[in-house]
Amino acid sequence: MLIMPGGYVPIDYLPVLIFMVIASAFGLGALLVGSIFRPRRPYPEKLMPYESGNPPVGEPRYRFSIKFYIIAMLFVVFDVETVFLYPWAVVFDKIGLYAFVEMMIFIAILLVGYVYAWKKEAFKWD
Repeated sequence: MLIMPGGYVPIDYLPVLIFMVIASAFGLGALLVGSIFRPRRPYPEKLMPYESGNPPVGEPRYRFSIKFYIIAMLFVVFDVETVFLYPWAVVFDKIGLYAFVEMMIFIAILLVGYVYAWKKEAFKWD
């Protein structure tokens, strides 16, 4: 570090700054070269909104039922939470009784959430 009257000048970070400038220049240069040399042949089918390969039908601002979002959130919550079980299972023989009790509490909380969602009929698709 070089000490200046106003404080410290982080000379050790100069290679990082140079690398960031080169990476940014490369990215911007690639975009510029691509915009100059790519073919431009617009036609009506190409300019049409893409909807999974199907022609778009109906209103673009169609409202989905709230049940769709609830099911999606429940899936994400339970899926992510069960991912935590895998590392625990891998080291199960090394973690001891304390970690076992903690995992049982975790599973009990998940079970309470599942029963709550079931009682609220969040899993029914109408």
